[in-house]
Amino acid sequence: MSLVATDLECNQGKPRQQAAAAGATAVRSNHRWKVLGIGVAANASFSATFSGIPATAVFLRSGYHLGNGQLGLVLGLLGLGVALSELPWGLLTDRWSDRRVLLTGLGATAAWLLLMAFMVVPSPAYIPGVAPLAATLLVTGLLGGSVNGSSGRAIMAWFREGERGFAMSIRQTAVPLGGGLGALVLPSLASTHGFAAVYGLLAAFSAVTALFAWRWLRQPPIGEDATSAGNATVSAGSTPLRNPDVWRIAMAIGLLCVPQVAVLTFASVFLHDFGGMGTAVISASLAAVQVGAMVMRVWSGRFTDRHGNRRSFLRLFSLLSAVAFATLTLLVFVATTMPGWQPVLATMTVAALIVAGVCVSAWHGVAYTELATLAGASNAGTALGLANSFVFVSFFLVPIAIPGLLVVGSWTGVWLVAAICALIAWPIFLRPA
Repeated sequence: MSLVATDLECNQGKPRQQAAAAGATAVRSNHRWKVLGIGVAANASFSATFSGIPATAVFLRSGYHLGNGQLGLVLGLLGLGVALSELPWGLLTDRWSDRRVLLTGLGATAAWLLLMAFMVVPSPAYIPGVAPLAATLLVTGLLGGSVNGSSGRAIMAWFREGERGFAMSIRQTAVPLGGGLGALVLPSLASTHGFAAVYGLLAAFSAVTALFAWRWLRQPPIGEDATSAGNATVSAGSTPLRNPDVWRIAMAIGLLCVPQVAVLTFASVFLHDFGGMGTAVISASLAAVQVGAMVMRVWSGRFTDRHGNRRSFLRLFSLLSAVAFATLTLLVFVATTMPGWQPVLATMTVAALIVAGVCVSAWHGVAYTELATLAGASNAGTALGLANSFVFVSFFLVPIAIPGLLVVGSWTGVWLVAAICALIAWPIFLRPA
């Protein structure tokens, strides 16, 4: 009798277990898009800061009375702050949870930007020096470095292999989305209302995103965490920092970001000084780069998920980026050596800059997905932090190097170096298995 009762209890328990599993799957299916939305919002809010502030470079230069070298320094230190903090934030994410790190980072970034709006803005009575501006932008980068690894790890936990490339690429559209909004809004805001309004608006973006994260970001249901799905290349107990393939992809990502950073930080100065363009054309051109990058990132994520060709895609776009910047270099060289042709070549130069900017920004979601897959979802924070450390080393070095390149080789030299860096990244990316 007891055996029969036990058997009946077991049979009755199976439907309950099946119903619970179905419920957990439904929760994952519905809630994962909210998590993705939080990742997009978090990256967009910080992208509006680290891409939007450089878009105001012309007004930074005049408002703070900076030379080109000083302008490169302050913009470079914003990138250095992120580079120094990305790996520590990533390690902390894998140990402390993505929710805690994202909330801490977004809240601290919002508070700091609000403080900058009150303390470090030029006025008729006071012009902040290079040192306080550079120091505050460095701290902004240190705090904002929390966003990438924590949001990426959350998405890796909620999405499975076969859909992660698409999800991570959508997340990466946040970078051109935030940068595009910054390029459209912040230069005009800086020219009409000053930098207090610029920093205040950026603080509001981070604060609102922190509220969304507090409301909706959490761990997947028990048993539904993708980190336990068994598809990780590296086990949860190991570290991706000992995997040479992880280092190769991270270094290639950093190299391929050199031409991208050149566009993000000095394209406005290039279009103003070399092309003689006004604020409307500059903002529209930079926004076109960011919108094109968004479209390409979504397409590339879906395309590589369907075809399983992430490594081939990365190598291809390294070459395409090299060709695009070589074309831009040629156009600038012709316009420089033949001044009579410059009015004719102006439109072609703007178009070439947009195409090159889109090419060199299209691959990010694919690269980060491949990197996180190699590391394993439970170690994604560390791997993504390592990659973004290389990325923001580029954000630090490129703005400092460009003024020197302008002295030595004019804009031709700047875009030639960008093409060379894209070409060097090609063999470093892993070959298809």
